[in-house]
Amino acid sequence: MDYTKLGNRGKCTNRIEKNQVTYKKLFGDGVPVAYATDPDFQDILSRFIFGEVFYQGELDDKQRELITLVVLATNQTLPQLKAHTQAALNVGLTPVEIKEAIYQCAPYLGFPKTLNAIAEINEVFKAQNIVLPLESQKQVEEENRLDKGLAVQVEIFGDIIEKNRENAPSNQKHIQDYLSAFCFGDFYTRGGLDLKTRELLTLCILSSLGGCESQVKAHVWGNLNVGNDKDMMITAITHCLHSLPSIYGFSENIKRFKLLK
Repeated sequence: MDYTKLGNRGKCTNRIEKNQVTYKKLFGDGVPVAYATDPDFQDILSRFIFGEVFYQGELDDKQRELITLVVLATNQTLPQLKAHTQAALNVGLTPVEIKEAIYQCAPYLGFPKTLNAIAEINEVFKAQNIVLPLESQKQVEEENRLDKGLAVQVEIFGDIIEKNRENAPSNQKHIQDYLSAFCFGDFYTRGGLDLKTRELLTLCILSSLGGCESQVKAHVWGNLNVGNDKDMMITAITHCLHSLPSIYGFSENIKRFKLLK
């Protein structure tokens, strides 16, 4: 691992030091509220998340916080989402990058859960005097969203997309159009995040939902096709672990790793 990428974080030698450095970078000098009532639990939590998981692999802090945000949104753990929105700003993510990561959740979580997450993020932005709405990142118009979305699909997944569209039953072809125009046209084409980041976040969202093995497998190939290698995907899926229900998180991660073979 190249510890020079981690700055001061890479010089720590044990979980306690690593936790302290990472926590301060994310949240500042404050002390977690749980220390007043449940110090043992907070130590277990902090040392595992910030002293171990944050040091596995070579994702930088910005990538890790984007992943954390989409996993928290997926699980609707909204108080923690709010805290990590501030952490994301603290490590240098822009408001646009944060919003786009959450917008990317919509095709997989649905609009209600995504709106819940957006509301929490907007509260943080307003407290920081970040002017809303942010600059639009829209890159398509009504007349070309299907074509542009389809082009992105083909870029990620190849010729199988055209075959899927051709082979769809006549009474289900509208679903193929929705997938191309909505998921890929309305979201994947947007500015603010590059294609590699969007595809990695999608893998994390699907991995966190559970029960989406076929979609996860498809997006493993998609990630490889856009340049995210196996080690990056393993690190990203590992990073999802700390925001998932623990036993569920471990078992689902093991399933995901099998799909990466």
